[in-house]
Amino acid sequence: MYLLTLKERYKVIFGYIGRLFTYFPIVILLPLLFFFWYPEGQLSYLLPFVYTAIIVLMFGLAFRVTFKVKPGTALTIQEGAIIVVLVWTFGIFFSSLPFYLGDILNFSQSIFESTSGWTTTGLTMVNEDTIPKIYLVWRSILQFMGGAGFAIIMMSAIAGPGGFGLYHAEGRIDNLVPNVRSSVRRILIIYFSYAIAGFLAYLVVGMNSFDAFNHSLTALATGGFSTHSTSIGGFNSIPIEIVTIVLMFLGTTGFAIHYTLWKGNFRAFCKNGEPKLMGLIVIIFTPLLLITTFSLIFTNIGEAFRHALFQGVSALTGTGFNTVDVSWWSSKGFHTGLYLLTILMIFGGDMDSTSGGLKQFRLYALIKLIFSEIKGFFLPRNAVVKTEIWKGEKKQYIRPSLVREILVIFTLYFITFGIGTGIVASYGHSLADASFEFASALSTVGLSVGITGPDAPLGLIWTETAGMFLGRLEFLVIIFGITKIVKDARFAIKKSVKER
Repeated sequence: MYLLTLKERYKVIFGYIGRLFTYFPIVILLPLLFFFWYPEGQLSYLLPFVYTAIIVLMFGLAFRVTFKVKPGTALTIQEGAIIVVLVWTFGIFFSSLPFYLGDILNFSQSIFESTSGWTTTGLTMVNEDTIPKIYLVWRSILQFMGGAGFAIIMMSAIAGPGGFGLYHAEGRIDNLVPNVRSSVRRILIIYFSYAIAGFLAYLVVGMNSFDAFNHSLTALATGGFSTHSTSIGGFNSIPIEIVTIVLMFLGTTGFAIHYTLWKGNFRAFCKNGEPKLMGLIVIIFTPLLLITTFSLIFTNIGEAFRHALFQGVSALTGTGFNTVDVSWWSSKGFHTGLYLLTILMIFGGDMDSTSGGLKQFRLYALIKLIFSEIKGFFLPRNAVVKTEIWKGEKKQYIRPSLVREILVIFTLYFITFGIGTGIVASYGHSLADASFEFASALSTVGLSVGITGPDAPLGLIWTETAGMFLGRLEFLVIIFGITKIVKDARFAIKKSVKER
């Protein structure tokens, strides 16, 4: 009986995956719309995208026809976890094909580049100054999709009311509104509105339309892919840096907080601790970076402050844009600067945002708990202390389940960070450089000391690829999804063996 139920549920899972990937070719063909930006000699690179779209469409139709699912069929969070893992895995693979079929990168490099795009990391295998422009657009689209978790947002919309389990399996704490489809619609409205505003702002401050389009997508997605190998620093423009900082902050702010502000509920907005904590961290770390590093690089204090602020915000928000080259810092003894940026990358941005890292919500909850414990020490023994915390418009109390989640996520993060740093260091890199580079991958940031590139060893490429994937999906959904698949597969195999 259970085996039959299991088969039916996996039909639903594969049916929904098939439905998504019948729409996905539209996304793959999007770069073709911007052909007017591409030089005539690069138009042949449109073909790999057409071939990829055909492959994905055939895949989606095969699943959709084979595993028919009734629209609106509900999904549990466990089934949602399976779909999240499979959709991200298939999405990364299919998105890598244009790089591979276009002979831009080899297979491992293509998977890395696609993963870096989907996870909004920004570490790259390509030279932005020489790669065909269609691939620069494709990378930006990947980061824009990955920033909002577009694949899962699309799936939630397809699943309708039944997409609740899927929506939450990806790590989103709250719906903006009770209806999942309405939540999806509001997220997309917010996201696209900021992207359009960013594009126009970049045009106003002097960017050309091609650069403005790409950077508005990747800045808002806190992705960090640029159209130039020198990143934002290549423009050497304070107005462009200001626009970028604003977009980075918008991207790293949780969608629930944005929605609260959009509704005009300023009272609830001001009670959210994440923006306050992020502001405090920037205020503390910018002078530290200025004193320990940037004042030694630049003689002009104003210029030193400008670059210290930008690098600090880029690291904290998980964007990965840079205005200075940090690859030589270690050789010149600027280890304190690398250490401070590594800490900022580990902190990360808001929950339910485009950023990675440990997340401000968890850090803020931890700080509130510490002060609550101190306060409780001076209260009567039988006193009940409730610690409240705001997320968007909702007030909640810090419950044991949240404390357990924080403990588990922090533990998994630092275990993975330690292992990954060790692997990177084993390739002959200093501990400072290795910890910086892997923190950048695991927190989906994209800043690099020069370790990551087309000449990187295969083992290092796949280590960072795994780090980006784990960091973006925050460990648990991957563990739950894979565990569920293995458990169900073992049960099915045992049942089949017994029946024989």
